[in-house]
Amino acid sequence: MSCEQEAELLVDKLYDFKDNFLSNFGLEKMVGKTEMLESEANKTIELLKELESKCSKTIYLLQFGRALNVVSNYSADCEEYLSKVVKRDPTIVMGWNMLGETFWKKGDGLAAKNCFEGALKRERNKVSLRSLSMVLRQLKDEKVGDREKNVLDSVTCAKDAVQLDMNDGMSWYILGNAYLSVFFMSEQNSKILNLALSCYGKSESATKSTKDDPDLHFNRAQAYKYKEAYDSALNGWKTACSLEPGWNEPPQKIDELIKYLDKTISLIDLKGKLKNRRIHNLLKSFCSSDLGPYLDGYYISKGEKVGLIPTVMSDLQEGSNNGKVIVMKVLCNMADLTLVPFTFIAIDKNSDTFAVTVYNLNQNSGVIIGDSVAIANPMLMLHDVEWKDDEVLKHWKFKSIRVSNPVEMVVNKRKLTTDHCAFTRASMSATT
Repeated sequence: MSCEQEAELLVDKLYDFKDNFLSNFGLEKMVGKTEMLESEANKTIELLKELESKCSKTIYLLQFGRALNVVSNYSADCEEYLSKVVKRDPTIVMGWNMLGETFWKKGDGLAAKNCFEGALKRERNKVSLRSLSMVLRQLKDEKVGDREKNVLDSVTCAKDAVQLDMNDGMSWYILGNAYLSVFFMSEQNSKILNLALSCYGKSESATKSTKDDPDLHFNRAQAYKYKEAYDSALNGWKTACSLEPGWNEPPQKIDELIKYLDKTISLIDLKGKLKNRRIHNLLKSFCSSDLGPYLDGYYISKGEKVGLIPTVMSDLQEGSNNGKVIVMKVLCNMADLTLVPFTFIAIDKNSDTFAVTVYNLNQNSGVIIGDSVAIANPMLMLHDVEWKDDEVLKHWKFKSIRVSNPVEMVVNKRKLTTDHCAFTRASMSATT
C-alpha cells in the first residue's frame, strides 16, 4: 500500500466513524458524539502527520483537509490546506467540494458557490450538484426575482444529483428541501409539499440512507407541520432530539406546537372565552349578505362561473368541499401565538365551533372578534392527535378549516385580493 493510499484509508475510517456512529454506539452515546468525533479526528490528524514526509504534498494536504472538515465547525487551517490543493491541482474535484463545504461553514455562500461550480467544470458529480442546490437557496437576493430563480435552479441541481445516483439518500434529502423551499416561495400548493415528503421518504429508505441524520427528521417534521399532520411533526422533532441531544431547536418546536394545540382546543371548548350574551348576539347577526360577492351563488375562476352552495360545518366532508361556501363569525384569533398559519376560532350559524388556519395571509390582513367570514371551497381537517412524552399523555381532537389561498375568503362582505396575500419562508436546518 502506498503512503497516499494509507493516508486516504485513515481518513476514510474517520468518516466511517462519523457516518455509522449510531449503529456502532447506540442512541445512549449520541449525546457525546461531537466530543468523540473531535477526539477521533485529532487521533487521525496525528497519524497523518507521521506520513507527511513520505506522501505527495498535494494528496497529503487533501487528506489533512478532509480530516479537519469532518467536524461541523469552520476551520481556518482546513480552508488554507484545501485552497492549496485546488491551486496545486485544479482537477481534484474532491478538493473543490471540500473547500466549498468549508466556505459554507464560514458563512461565505458566494465563495462556496464558486467552488461547487468549479468542481462541476471538471466533472459532473452528485456532491457538487446537491451542494450547489443547498447554497443557491441561501444566497442573498441582489435584485428582484433572484430568490425565485435561485430556488428553481436549486431544484434542477438536486434533480440532476438524484439522476446520477438514485440510491443516494442525501441527494433525495436535498431535493426534498428544494421542493419545500418552492412550497413556501409559491402559493403553497399541497402537491409540492407532497413531493417534498415523498423525497424525504426515499431519502430514508435509500440504499445509502439518511435515516440517522437529525436534519432529515427536523425538516420533514417542518413539512408535516404545514401539512397539519401534527402527530408526524411531533414524532419527527422527537427523533431529531434523540439523534442530536444538544440541538435546541427541535425541543423548542415541540413545545411551540404543544402550546398551539393546547390553546386551540381550549379556545374551541370555551368558544373563544366570550360571554354567552356576546355569542348569542353573534349568532343573531348571521344574514345572507355575509356572503358578500358569493351571494349570487357563484364566483369567477379563470374566466368561468363556478357555482357555490351555502353550507354549515356539520355538512362538510373531510378534505375538499368544492362548490360549497361556509359563513362564520370570528370568536377570537391566536395572533399572539402564531401568524403562520394565521389561526382563528369561529362559530357557524348552528353554533358549531372550530378552528380556521389561513396560509399566505399578509400579517396586516388578519381577522378579529366579531368579523364575518365566508370561505369558498372549504378544506375540512379532522385532527386526532396523541402525544406521550415524559410519561404525560396528551390528546387533541378537533375540526378545522384550512385555507391555502386567502383570496377564497370574504371578510365583512368584501372579498380578499392578492394584496392581502404573503408568502412564507420555512425554518429549516441551517446546514441544508
